[in-house]
Amino acid sequence: MQADDFGFGTQIRKSPYFEATVRWGAKGFSVYNHMYIPRDFGDPEQNFWTLTQAAILCDVAVERQVEITGPDAAKFVQRLTSRDLSKMAVGQCKYILITNAEGGLLNDPVLLRLAENHFWISLADSDILLWAQGVAVNSGLDVTIGEPDVSPLQLQGPKSGEIMQALFGDSILDLKYYWLRELELDGIPLLVSRTGWSSELGYEIYLRDSAHGDALWERIMATGLPFGLKPGHTSSIRRIEGGMLSYHADADIKTNPYELGLDRLLNLDMEADFIGKAALRRIQAQGPSRKQIGLILDTAPLKGPNTTFWAITKDGAPIGKVTSAIYSPRLKQNIALAMVAADFAHIGSEVEVVTNSGPCRATIVERPFYDPKKKIAAA
Repeated sequence: MQADDFGFGTQIRKSPYFEATVRWGAKGFSVYNHMYIPRDFGDPEQNFWTLTQAAILCDVAVERQVEITGPDAAKFVQRLTSRDLSKMAVGQCKYILITNAEGGLLNDPVLLRLAENHFWISLADSDILLWAQGVAVNSGLDVTIGEPDVSPLQLQGPKSGEIMQALFGDSILDLKYYWLRELELDGIPLLVSRTGWSSELGYEIYLRDSAHGDALWERIMATGLPFGLKPGHTSSIRRIEGGMLSYHADADIKTNPYELGLDRLLNLDMEADFIGKAALRRIQAQGPSRKQIGLILDTAPLKGPNTTFWAITKDGAPIGKVTSAIYSPRLKQNIALAMVAADFAHIGSEVEVVTNSGPCRATIVERPFYDPKKKIAAA
């Protein structure tokens, strides 16, 4: 297909890698943060096996950056998130939650600290640039907030370390999980982090000048081909196996961190105030009314991910919904993330799910479904 065959209009932005992904076989796109994202390079099961056995290169320029600088940058970023950042070092990354005044989740991004007063918030799919600028207006803090010319790629999979070594030399092997480094490749300005949305060993390569998008893509692919690298897309199979959230699917503005079991990302006792702190204290005291669970669905292998929320019932009464479901060829099971009333969130309990092909039995299980301690990614 030609790049011109895809078109939602000029209001949907193309990434610096768009033309390259089409050349390398992208057959379908979705929209995320008002941008195209490749969602189809052929067989999604083969994409999964390539990710878990070799490596894939993904265009994730849709992970837009909110850049926060200025004398009060650290204080302002702490106001946005429930996670205690007091010990966050320059060069470190952290998975954070951004909540509103009611404790509802607005985004679950990765925060990067480039310098003492220089941060990027690497976003999931919601307009946090506008939220941050709005919060800043009456904050009394001296900060500058904008969107830099930054476009990430994800290089993920067990061979990704060897490919990075071939690209950047042996020193890249010292980069620790959830840390970053500013680098150049063939004169192209980059930032590299040991992060990703795959639960596998992986890196994110942040291009800092969109003019070099095509050259960077081709350079990485050329270096990676001998290692089995293929162009790919973020794997629904692997991210559901790993229990990773997809914003708007598994969580939204009406979801609070306690429902998701993300208490570890909340520090309600720290001195610093943050938006949603009082509401989250109330929710903690009362206990969440819903809880996210894992499910094994007892039905024929699903042909793809669910595209609607599936109702969950217990003894005929509605108790929740399936948010993300997929067939895992590795586990040879249909696995799902779901949100149910807290009174019914018991491991081993059986429920009924109304799928597109009809009702089926399902069993509540622990999540994540595979490598629960993320030993693969952190190795």
